[in-house]
Amino acid sequence: MSKRSLDGIRVLDLSRVLAGPWCGQNLGDLGADVIKVERPGAGDDTRGWGPPFLADREGRETRDAAYYLAANRNKRSIVLDIASPAGQQAVRDLARHCDVVIENYKLGQLARYGLDYEGLRAVRPDIVYCSITGFGQTGPLAPRPGYDFIIQAMGGLMSVTGEADDRPGGGPQKVGVAVTDLMTGMYATQAIIAALFHRERTGEGQYIDMALLDTAVAMLANMNTNYLVSGTPPHRWGNAHPNVVPYQAFRCADQWMIVAVGNDGQFARMCEIGGRSALAADPRFASNADRIRNREVLIPLVAGMIAERTMNEWITAFEAAGVPCGPINDLAQVFEMPQVQARGLRVDIEREDAGPVPLVGSPIRFSATPVRYDLPPPRLGEHTEAVLREVAGYDDARLAPLLERAAQER
Repeated sequence: MSKRSLDGIRVLDLSRVLAGPWCGQNLGDLGADVIKVERPGAGDDTRGWGPPFLADREGRETRDAAYYLAANRNKRSIVLDIASPAGQQAVRDLARHCDVVIENYKLGQLARYGLDYEGLRAVRPDIVYCSITGFGQTGPLAPRPGYDFIIQAMGGLMSVTGEADDRPGGGPQKVGVAVTDLMTGMYATQAIIAALFHRERTGEGQYIDMALLDTAVAMLANMNTNYLVSGTPPHRWGNAHPNVVPYQAFRCADQWMIVAVGNDGQFARMCEIGGRSALAADPRFASNADRIRNREVLIPLVAGMIAERTMNEWITAFEAAGVPCGPINDLAQVFEMPQVQARGLRVDIEREDAGPVPLVGSPIRFSATPVRYDLPPPRLGEHTEAVLREVAGYDDARLAPLLERAAQER
């Protein structure tokens, strides 16, 4: 069996919902042994965030929502009541044998249980400990809980997402997925791997403070620098681009498509294909900077041109000429795409109670340490006994009260 990049690394995942679990899943895909610690009875909140729910082999709904399945493969699930002394001790006993801890509790909550960085560093001095919160461990908003929707608003993302206020349907919009949660999970993955690399060189663990707000601000990229350089906050452009024209959605004779003209040569070829070569020769549209200054004149002209043919006609012609374009697919169309199928982006992982669980694979492609999908999203507490015996060395006497409590909460 092929080696994976993080084989030999063990992660204690105390997080729930999305940002932390997404990070844990990334590490699990890369080969880490990820132990997911959940509340007795309920488990991760997202187990109940359905419908839809995963069906068992007889077609009956399981307790696991599709939302939960999205962020929890390649993990083992154990149930512990960390508010109890026995549960707290079990976490410490596991942490002694783990390289990484991920948690997303409210500020100071785990310190009350002795499970914060200082508490677990006492049992594993070189631990890499990653906390994920809405606003971070410092600053005036640190004690506040953070939710993706609120962070999208506060961090500026919604100020640049949606149609302009003066257009039909104008106003702020959130992104269709919890993108600040997901991006925070990705940044946390990067930070943990960097901290493990540092530990490999120095023997030192460290604490990582991740905040959804920090991520939301950082990920605005060129929008940030547009503001910092100009002093003018960018506004919503809908499907248009603030710095490239034409670069937006257009209505064809039958449906919508995207045209993304990135340079002057592509613009000239687009105009030629559409029988509008005069537009490329017009000094008002000669360069991208000119097109930006005169977008209110140009865009209706391009829109009228695109409306004359069907989407497939345009895509065939544009692709042949090297003009970037594409359809606006729903997810059924996405998973029917030959390219998506060729890249193996759907994976099915067998689970004992449900058969094949359909999931989306990792986009990472390694030449030497390929991603594997060894474990389906686990049932609640499925691995409690095995993990505590294997990792923490618990015997029957130490296991009994923990297993009894877990059984009572089911």
